[in-house]
Amino acid sequence: MADAAHIVPVEHPASLRKLLNLAWPIIISRSAQVVVSVSDAAMVSHLGQDSLAATTTGGLNLMAFFILPMGVVFIVSSFASQLYGRGDHAGARRYGFYGLAVAAMAQILYFAGVLVMPRAVAAIGYTPAVATLMQQWLTVRLCTGGAAIGLEALGNYYGGLGNPRLPMATQVLCMVLNVALNWVFISGHLGAPALGVVGSALGSALATLTAFLVLLGCFLAGVGEHPSARRVKAQLRFAELVRMLRFGIPSGLNWFVEFGAFSLFINLVINGLGTTTLAGFMASMEVNQVAAMPAFGLTSAGAILVGQAIGAKNLDQVPKTVKLTALVACGWMGFVGLVYLVFARYCMLPFAPPGAEREAFLDITAQLLTLSITWQMFDATVMTLAEALRAAGDTAFTAWVRGIVAWCVFVPGSFISVRVLGGGIGWVVFWLTGYIAIMAFVLFLRFRSGAWRKLDLAGTELPAI
Repeated sequence: MADAAHIVPVEHPASLRKLLNLAWPIIISRSAQVVVSVSDAAMVSHLGQDSLAATTTGGLNLMAFFILPMGVVFIVSSFASQLYGRGDHAGARRYGFYGLAVAAMAQILYFAGVLVMPRAVAAIGYTPAVATLMQQWLTVRLCTGGAAIGLEALGNYYGGLGNPRLPMATQVLCMVLNVALNWVFISGHLGAPALGVVGSALGSALATLTAFLVLLGCFLAGVGEHPSARRVKAQLRFAELVRMLRFGIPSGLNWFVEFGAFSLFINLVINGLGTTTLAGFMASMEVNQVAAMPAFGLTSAGAILVGQAIGAKNLDQVPKTVKLTALVACGWMGFVGLVYLVFARYCMLPFAPPGAEREAFLDITAQLLTLSITWQMFDATVMTLAEALRAAGDTAFTAWVRGIVAWCVFVPGSFISVRVLGGGIGWVVFWLTGYIAIMAFVLFLRFRSGAWRKLDLAGTELPAI
């Protein structure tokens, strides 16, 4: 039973300073995560477009295994922030353990996935060279997949407490180790064998596992937590785990259904345009991920403030926080659009493979970055509203909307336009922009309806078992 003397709701007024103080460590943390995948791509690009396509598209397919449990543990931040806002620090800590339980279950599934993955990759229809390299890359990465989910779970726990700096430090550690180990294993330095694409997977896997073990040690030792959480023995409660899964599974499905649609889009639509276009599209998406990380960090910080305000029963503060977050995130994405407009080709130089295909690769990727300006503001709006609704526990609605729009509009529209009618990359961007714009409009209407005010995410205190 949590000590009632320590359960004191606190006020968390929205301000630009508070938002930025929470956001900058999250931005660095998320950017470090993306640098891991970007460095994998950039550091194998000299091996040719087969290696680049296998690594970047392999990273996309890896997320098919990660996205559902990762989306589930995102809800740890919602519970932790609301319980922190209520003053129940020991209660918030229990949800860190529940996130770790999800990570352990995921790792069991990943070991099973290693057995079926080669057949699944072969069935998609990649060229034999790309398929072989991708199978090897995925096998190595799946062996430490649970560590990636655990790192995300604990990062969300600490973020919900308003302490994103500790997870930031471990993500930066992961990034540095990843680049260093890639250098060792891809080309064979310091006496290591030159493993190529497999070396990039091995470097990323070992870096992720190390960072997770460091953050896990901090969590178990109570580092970075409120003293009251450390004084109370964690009495885990099955009912709370079920409650977390009740809200977390829709949160995971929210990401999974969208990612599934995007993955199918890559494998059926973009893959049909040729290896150069596939490699170029995936490389440009890597750059877009890096550019969007500050906006995602800002919206994650806004979600923490939303959760803390709800926990403190200060509901009128929530719309102000969401508005402030949206303005700052849209401002950043507008700046990104201007950079693309002027420097698109230069942004893609680190990914350009050698040889005759270099100029064609740069032409395609520069065009894609320039055209992506059309969706930047919509993307910032979607991130802001989706994160705010998730913090309030409104996860099922967002999952349904993403699923319907992605699978009933985006996938069939892009497939018919490109594969049936023979359209080019312009139609790809048209459907991407339309999908994100529809999502922004629907989520805006949902938030404005005030349905989130009636939800009870954390609920009342549940008995220990």
